[in-house]
Amino acid sequence: MKQTNFRQQMLPVTTEKEGIIEYEFRESNLVTLFHGDCMDLLKQIPDEASTLIVTSPPYNIGKEYEEKITLEEYYKEQRRVIHECYRILSRRGSICWQVGNYVEDAVITPLDIFLFPIFEELGLFLRNRIIWRFGHGLHASKRFSGRYETIMWFTKSEDDYIFNLDPVRIPQKYPGKKYFKGPRKGQLSSHPKGKNPGDVWDIPNVKSNHPEKTIHPCQFPVGMIERLVLSMTNERDLVVDPFIGVGTTAVAAIMHGRRAAGADIEKKYIDVAEQRILLALEGRLKTRPMNKPVYKPPHLRG
Repeated sequence: MKQTNFRQQMLPVTTEKEGIIEYEFRESNLVTLFHGDCMDLLKQIPDEASTLIVTSPPYNIGKEYEEKITLEEYYKEQRRVIHECYRILSRRGSICWQVGNYVEDAVITPLDIFLFPIFEELGLFLRNRIIWRFGHGLHASKRFSGRYETIMWFTKSEDDYIFNLDPVRIPQKYPGKKYFKGPRKGQLSSHPKGKNPGDVWDIPNVKSNHPEKTIHPCQFPVGMIERLVLSMTNERDLVVDPFIGVGTTAVAAIMHGRRAAGADIEKKYIDVAEQRILLALEGRLKTRPMNKPVYKPPHLRG
C-alpha cells in the first residue's frame, strides 16, 4: 500500500472536533487538549481521576520546546509535576515516565535514575524499568551511540493494580511446542494466546521515513503507548499525558475506547494533535502496528 505523508493525511478531516476535543477539563470529555503549562491542566483534574499517566517529559537538552536549565532546577520542576500527577492517580492506577539521558560534553546523566527518588518519596512501587530499544538515532563520536531509552512503570498500590496481560501478548517463538514427557506430555508448553512481551521492547523510533512522523522532533510511536494503555487501563478510563506534544498518547487511548487529557505549551503541537486525533477517530491515521516485527534487510536475516 502506498504510504501518504503527514501533510496529505491532514487534508481533509471531516469529523467535527466540537464535542470530541475540549480545551478545559471535564470528566465527561472524550479528549482534553490544553494549550499551556501542564500544571494548569493538572489542577483542573480531580483527585484519583486518572487510571494511567504516561508521558515523555523534556530531557533538558535544549530542544525547541524547552529552555535549558540547571539539573537542580530541572529536578525541582519534574518533582512539582510528578507530585501533582500522584494526586490525580487512582488507587489502582499506574504512572509510566519515559525518559532518556541528559547529555553534557559527551557525559550522560540517566534521567530515570536521576528522577527515581521523586517517585520513591511518594511511596510508589516500581514494577518494571522497561527498555525501549531502537536502531536509529544520533551518532556519537566520543562514546557509543545511544540506542535505548527507559520507561519507569510505577503503581500506586502494592498489590491491587490494573494489569491486563492478554491484550498485549506477542507471538510465541515456538507456538506448537509441546511437553515431551511427564503428566502434561503432548500438551502445549506455552500460552496459546502468546507470550509476555518482557521488559525490552524493540520498536522503531519515529524518524523521517516513519509513517507517523509529524513536525515534533522527539515523537514517540503510537504502538509503544498502545501497549501501556491496553495493559494498564480498562475501557472508558482516563489516560493523562502532562507533556502531550502532538497527541500520541491521546491517539493510543481513543483507538482503544479510553478517554485522554494532555497539555503542551506549543500551540503548533496542539494543532497537529487535534488533526491526528480526528484522523484516528475516522480510522484514517497511519500508524505502525503495535506488534509488527522490526524490519531486517535481507543481508541480516539468518
